[in-house]
Amino acid sequence: MGIKKFRPITPVLRFKQINDNEEVTTGNQPFKALTEGISKHAGRNNSGRITMRRRGGGHKRLYRIIDWKRSITAVTAVVESIEYDPNRTAHIALLKYQDGRRAYVLAAKGLQVGQVVQNGINAEYVVGNTLPLEKIPVGAVLHNLELKPGKGAQIARSAGTFVELINKQGDWYQIKLPSGEVRLVQKECFATVGQVGNLDHMNEVSGSAGRSRWQGKRPKVRGVAMNPVDHPHGGGEGKTSGGGHPVSPWGVLAKGGKTRKNKRTDKMIIKRRPKNRKK
Repeated sequence: MGIKKFRPITPVLRFKQINDNEEVTTGNQPFKALTEGISKHAGRNNSGRITMRRRGGGHKRLYRIIDWKRSITAVTAVVESIEYDPNRTAHIALLKYQDGRRAYVLAAKGLQVGQVVQNGINAEYVVGNTLPLEKIPVGAVLHNLELKPGKGAQIARSAGTFVELINKQGDWYQIKLPSGEVRLVQKECFATVGQVGNLDHMNEVSGSAGRSRWQGKRPKVRGVAMNPVDHPHGGGEGKTSGGGHPVSPWGVLAKGGKTRKNKRTDKMIIKRRPKNRKK
C-alpha cells in the first residue's frame, strides 16, 4: 500500500499522485454473479431536477453487490481476493464460504488473501470478523457499524475510516465517530473489527482534468467569474466577491447552515462534533 508518483516530464504528471493498489490481488474483472448494472443520473433526482451540480459523463461501471449485513453466519469463509471497486473509495474482499457461497465485503486494513473470516455471535475478536457490540471489548477500533440491529452497516464505510467503542452501559453503548461525535448504539448492533483499508486514498492527486472526467466530475466555475445574470457573486469592476456573504446561485446562504434535520434521533447523540474542528 502506497502512493505512486511520476517524473514531472509533463505538466499533468508534475503533481499527479495515485494509489499503487498493491493490496489488490486481481485484475478489473469482478465475480460476475455478484455484479449488476448501474444507471447514472448525473446528479438528478427522481423528478429529473439537478440536485447535485457538476456531475455527468464518466466511465461505464458495474456495481459490486456488497453484503452489508454479513448475512451468512455460522459458516466460516476464506478471503479469495482483494479487489478494486470503482464505486467506492475502499477496496473490497471476495469471501468464499465453506458451503460454496460467495460474497463481497469491505476489505479491512491488514486483511490478507487466505485469511479465515467469521460472522455472527460466536465469531472471534479478529480483524475482518463481524460480531455484535456486546461481544467486543471497550477501546476496540471498528468499521461497518449498524445503527439499527439487522439493518446493515451504515457508519464507517469509506477508505481509512473507523469508529471507537468507548463505553458500555446497559443496553446502549457509546461510540465515538470520526467527526468526534459520541452517540449511543444498541448492543445488538453488529460491527466489523478493524479499520477500513486503502488508507492512502486521501493522499491521491488526480493531476489531470481528463482523469476527473472519467470519474464523472465536471468542471467547476467560480461564481465571481460569472456575470450578474448567472450568479449573485458575478459582475463588478475588477476582482470582487460582491461584498456579501457567500450564497448559492439561487441566493441561499452557503455557509453556516445546519445540515442535521432528524430530531427523532437527537437523544442518541451524547456529544456533538467540535464546531471549529480543524480538517
